[in-house]
Parts: sequence; structure tokens; C-alpha cells
Amino acid sequence: MYSYEFDEETGGLLLKDTEAAMSKEPRPVYAEEMNILGFDCRLSYEDQNDVPYLWAEAGNYFYRGKKIAVVRGGSLYEKPQLEFAEDLPAEKLLPVDLKKMSEKNSELMENLRQSTIKRIYNYWNKLRNRLDCFHVAFSGGKDSVVLLDLVKHALPKSAFMVVFGDTHMEFPDTYKIVDAVEAQCKAEGIAFYRAESKLLPEDSWKLFGPPSTVLRWCCSVHKAAPQTLKIREVLNKPNFVGADFVGVRQHESVRRAGYDVENVGMKQRGQHSHNSILEWGSAEIWLYIFAHGLPVNETYKKGNSRAGCLFCPMSSDRANFFRNNAYPAEVSQFTNLIAENVTDENIDSYITNGGWVNRRNGRDLKNPVTNYREEISGEFFFITVTNPKTDWREWIKTLGEIVFPYEVQTDSETGAVVAKVNAFYNKTPALKKFKSVFHKVAACVGCGVCEANCQHGAISFRDSLRIDEKKCVHCLQCHDIENACLVFDSGKLPIEGGIVRMNSLNTFSDHAPMPEWIKKFFDNPQEFLVKNDLGPMQIAKFKRFLYDAELADRKSRKATNFATLIQKIGWNTATAWGLILVNLVYNNPQIQWYVENLPVGAGIERAAVEEKLQAVEVSAKDSRSIVKAFGRLCETPLGTELNFGETTSDGKNLATLKRTKARVDDGRVMLYALYRFAEACNWYQFTLTRLMSDSESAGVSPAKLFGIEREEMEQFMNGLSTNYPEFLNATFTHDLEKISLSAEKTSQDVLNLFEI
Repeated sequence: MYSYEFDEETGGLLLKDTEAAMSKEPRPVYAEEMNILGFDCRLSYEDQNDVPYLWAEAGNYFYRGKKIAVVRGGSLYEKPQLEFAEDLPAEKLLPVDLKKMSEKNSELMENLRQSTIKRIYNYWNKLRNRLDCFHVAFSGGKDSVVLLDLVKHALPKSAFMVVFGDTHMEFPDTYKIVDAVEAQCKAEGIAFYRAESKLLPEDSWKLFGPPSTVLRWCCSVHKAAPQTLKIREVLNKPNFVGADFVGVRQHESVRRAGYDVENVGMKQRGQHSHNSILEWGSAEIWLYIFAHGLPVNETYKKGNSRAGCLFCPMSSDRANFFRNNAYPAEVSQFTNLIAENVTDENIDSYITNGGWVNRRNGRDLKNPVTNYREEISGEFFFITVTNPKTDWREWIKTLGEIVFPYEVQTDSETGAVVAKVNAFYNKTPALKKFKSVFHKVAACVGCGVCEANCQHGAISFRDSLRIDEKKCVHCLQCHDIENACLVFDSGKLPIEGGIVRMNSLNTFSDHAPMPEWIKKFFDNPQEFLVKNDLGPMQIAKFKRFLYDAELADRKSRKATNFATLIQKIGWNTATAWGLILVNLVYNNPQIQWYVENLPVGAGIERAAVEEKLQAVEVSAKDSRSIVKAFGRLCETPLGTELNFGETTSDGKNLATLKRTKARVDDGRVMLYALYRFAEACNWYQFTLTRLMSDSESAGVSPAKLFGIEREEMEQFMNGLSTNYPEFLNATFTHDLEKISLSAEKTSQDVLNLFEI
């Protein structure tokens, strides 16, 4: 909130009566951290940890306003390198004068304290007759210690409770703070509760796989759900509506900078939150702690800038070093859990280089979700669940009335469940929820998240899963989870060769490829990737295009063998761009969206396309960029040679967009598209009807991809069967329309045909 400067007199911080444009999040540095890094080899100071000596901003260390050192690097097992300034203090370091620092900041800090207390009280007073409870979400870190003290001074002791979400993954020193605060609260007549999942980390990390930056199931399973269930238990009211006081601050991250002080439904649907110290910087937090004699979590003295889960995928490499240095035995429990549940052969590298942090699915897991399968056969869509974990007859109750006919059969010998629905319904929202039932059937372990989401108390896992139909109102909140089940979401296997689904459809922004960029690339691919005259955003977006087209390798940043093949074929030909389009549709969500949503031969008004994009939660700005990019792509050989699409203009902007039938005059292009489709779906036998259908699958049918009608597709299949019998066999006689690909061949084998 306030800006600050280092105070040479006290060795501390001095607030200024101006608002901080940004905070560098200063933190006190104690002798223990200094010893770990090696300050003691160049500086003299007493080895005491009651009072700090320095302040740190990120990796920079300051003594009485002067920068004396910086640390660089560091990882789980590697100590950061300490670099000293040339001019170091010759005298013995003095600790921060905490008393005088507090006195010099007392006026501004008291104003901040009083305004925050008033804000907390006014919020409580406004809602106290409308809500069932108020609680402080306590974590044992510096922010929650300050928040709890403020709430204590703002509200009657009986007006709120304190809930500590014990993940069993906390810093060991955190539990000392929690124990002390719990005892103090009980002495003061404040209700204090500990909430914990019924799953211990050694169970959950095996069931879900290690958490990652994308698969953050741990927050829901070990924190949010247990706290909700605990409050529900305390109040004996499943549909309670409460408010929690939360110690998040906007300076902690870019994401939190967009938070509001008051919100409803941000943490959990229907529940209120008050971010009471949202505008506080860490300078104010530490000044408050020292001025009011609040307890300091010892983990901060050991170099840890934050207290939370001990081994978290969101932590930096340097933070992992300090954690492992302070608590090696506890950290090794989590690295062992990764090693025990992951298949990577070089497990040490997988852990230290962040393989687990970047995990996006169950590919690396020893126990991925393999018992769920979807397929289309003839007119029907089938879901098969082998070894079901929960009873589908219970979960199906949550849907209420199902708008389409379905059948579910259970194999009496194996227990496998097979659901059958007319394929006509495959893309409907209703079938999406129907599928989610079987995600739960395949993977549910009763983690408590669905139970916490249900505000009506309809879900119970006391002995086994039970859905109380009298309480269930079919609100579908139990389905409002990633893939309807966090175990399923975390353990699902990707389909090899399948479509890569990205978070954003707008992959090119306003910098879609231009014909001259493509020409310059193919003139000298490797030189272009190293040196070009494109602007920073232009080259970034064009490289995205090249990576997704598989013309350049994302890791090595070098041109690929596929790029060399395209040069050999002739980069400015329909054959080359037919192959490139196949790659793009399996790697780039924007190209995939055009293929899936723009019908061949029908011009669609620009506004209608933008509206269609916005219906899937694309912003208005991004929808305009995606429309504009289609026009740019049509000006490249993708449009001029392959005939992918065309546009019309009203003089200033695109007026209509139209996908057109592609020019495929080389059967090997069609064969390549067929093999990519088969590899994506893991189907090597299918009917022509299946190829011509618009059913949702992991792959894109070549008929849809190139806009080809049934009669021409049949001609293609017959021609390929004659010319490449080792790859494909097609039969269209006696009402039989069977197409069989050799499972021993691959899409790369098809590309090798161009080398002959």
C-alpha cells in the first residue's frame, strides 16, 4: 500500500506517505539464512536469530540501505551462488533496531491498522444477519498471523472461528505456530478447528499422481474441500453460507493483483470471501508483526520467503533449495513419492529439472487412468469402464432427467460397465454431463471435493457412495470439476498423435503468418530461425506456427526433417500444404477450430463467426483476431495453393469467411491424414460412414479436414487400396464398406513414401 525505503539509522524499513506503484516484497534476513549462503566468510556478525540483520528483495540483500550481495541460481540440491559487492562493511553488522523502526513507522501503520479493522468490522456488520458463519482461514504464515490479529481486534470473539487447513504437507515449523495460535485462541474463547482430508499425501500422491502447475488437485483435495466439510460438520448444516477472511495480497502475484477485497463465489460457489489485507505490501506485514510482537514462523529465518506446502510445484528452484536445506528428511518423503509413482527412467533429472512440475496428464504415472474408453461404432456411441471404482447407478441420479435414451450394461463376470447412446447426441452438452458420470465411475476415490461442492448434503461416502435423491436438486455442482473427477483429470492418458488442446484458441494474436515470412523461411530454414527481420511478436507467433506445423522443433529450435521434405516436394505446392495442414490441425487449436466449426462451401458472416467464438468463452478482442487470422492464412499457400478457404471484404474489414474444398491431388496426402486420424483414435478399422460422419473423436476425419464428399472419398480409398496395399485395404461390395489400415505402419512411414 505504502511505498518504502531502507532506513540507514535503524537498519529497517521506513514507510513513505505515498502509494507504492509496485512492491518488491522485502523480507527480513536472519543469521541462519546468512550462514547457509556463506555471508559469514566475508562479514562479521553475532550468530543470533532473534533479530534480523539484513533485508532481501528477491535475490538482492541490503544492509542499512546499501546493497551488499546478490544470489544467483540454485536448485533442489544446488546451493545458490552468493556474489558480494566490492565495498562491504568493515565493522561488525548491527541487527535491525526493531523498536525504533516501529516507532518511526507508528503513525502510518496505525492509520493502516485502524482502516483495515474498520473495513473488517463493516463487512461483518453488513452480513452478520445474512450469513451462517465467519471464519479466518489460517495457514501459519506471516499474512495469516497478521490477518487473525486484525480480525481479533475488529470482531467479538464469538463472531468468528479460525480454521487451519492441515494438508499434512506443511513446513514442520508451521505446526509450532499453529499449536501456539490454537492454544491462544482457546484461552481467549475463540473457536479453533483443524480441517484435513481423509487422504494422507502418501495416499493422494499415489492415487492422483504428483501435483503440477497444471494439475493442482492438491489445493482442492487437501485444503478447500476439508475446510468446507469441517465447517459443515461444526454447523451441522450442509447448505451453510459463510464468509472467510483470507490473507491474500495483491503484491504476491500478477493473478492476485486482479482480486477484489470482497467477492462471492471466487473460492467456492455461493460462499463469500473478504481479502482484508489485499492492499498491504510485505513491508507493512513485517512492520506490523514486529510492532505488535506477533510470532514469526521459524521457517522464514531459514531462508524461506513463504510458508505453505513444503514441496509445491509452484515453488522456484531457489526456494526448493532452502526448503530442502532446512527440512531434508521431510522433503525426501515427497521426492520419494514422485519416484515411487512415476515411470521416468532418469527420475533424479525428472525431479530436479521440473518434469513433475510440468506434468499435464497421466503419461508419466505408474498408475494412470486406463479403464475408461470412448468409441463410435455404426450409429452408436459407447463408453466402456473396466474395473469401475464407484456405482454408475448412484452418480446417474445427479443428472435428473436425461433427455436422450441410453442403455447401460454390466458384465456379470468382469464387472465392466458399457453405456450405449445414439451417436447423434455425441456433441450435445447433455452427453458431456453423461460422460462425466462415467469419468467418476472410472476413477472416483471419494476425495471429498464432490461432497464439498454439494451444498444440499446429497452425497455421502460413509460406507460407500450414496446419492440421496430426496436431497439432490440436480444442480450439477458435483460435476463442476476438471473432467468431473480430479483423479480422472490428473491420470488421464493422452492419445498419441491426437489433437493438442490449448487453453487459448488465439494462437497467432494479430500476427498470423504472411506469405513473405513463409518464403523467407523456406529459402534457408535454419538461418531464418537464428536471424530474421521480424519484430519480437511477429517472430514469436510465426515460430508457434512453424512448431505446430512440425517444420521446426520446439526444443532444439532447429528446422526438422519434415521441413526438408517439404522443400524437396516443393514448398509452394498443394501437396506440401496438404501435409502441413494435417500437422496443424493436430497441434494448433486455432486451425482445428476453423476445421471443426466452419462448414465447407458456406460463407459465414464475420459477426456470426465472432459470436460463435464468444459462445465458447473467447473474448471479443480474441475473436476478432481469430477472424482476421483466417483471412491472413488464406493469403498464404494454404489458401492460394491448397484452397483451404476464402474471404470477402466490405472494403475495410472481412465480411464473410468460407472454408472451401481443398485441392488434394496426391493420394499420399490423404493416406497421411488417414494415419494421423487412426493414431489419434487408436482405430485402424472403420467404415466410410464413420469417416464421413461429424462425430466427435480424438482425431479429425480426412473428409472433414479437406472438405471431401462421400463419392470422392470412396474413390480415394479404392485408389489407395490399389496403389499402397501394404498400407490400406478398402472393400465396397455387397453393402460392405470396410477400410483397414495396417497397424504396423505409421504416419512417418507414409512420409517416407515421398522420399522414394
